[in-house]
Amino acid sequence: MSAGGAAARSAQAPGRRLAGDNHRAVPAHARQLAAQLSALFERDVAIVKRLNDAQHRLKEANELLWSGLAPDAFGLIYDDAATAAIGTSQVAALIRDDRPDSGAMLAALQNVHWAIGRAFHAYQDASEERRQLAVEVGELSQQLTDALGAAGWSAQQAQQANVHQLARVAA
Repeated sequence: MSAGGAAARSAQAPGRRLAGDNHRAVPAHARQLAAQLSALFERDVAIVKRLNDAQHRLKEANELLWSGLAPDAFGLIYDDAATAAIGTSQVAALIRDDRPDSGAMLAALQNVHWAIGRAFHAYQDASEERRQLAVEVGELSQQLTDALGAAGWSAQQAQQANVHQLARVAA
């Protein structure tokens, strides 16, 4: 080893070592970046839950529109609509009436419209937040790869590192 290399290494902040088979040094800056990435991944889990919730709300609101009407529900094939199975949604209940109240039908459709709108906006908001999070993850991942590379890690080792483990490296 050259003296210049040893002097440069001694000037760096002491790094902690990864437990197990991997005994490479993990500089404090890399641990901080890994901790930030770990927190971002936890945020991503929460965003995915919000996306799933919004998707379920969209599906449920859409189901409210389902009348269960078959193509023959209005007597196109059979003589009357009673032969067709009509669904159980709020809209279907109004259709089952001989003469549905147009005000009640409009109110039911407006409720469904607003439910779909709220769920769609929740989905859009969560999607945009996740997109922004992906940018942050990409930037921090590159910084972490660079920091680990400066500590002697290969690019492949740095890219395959578990950020949750790196964030918890003991002294």
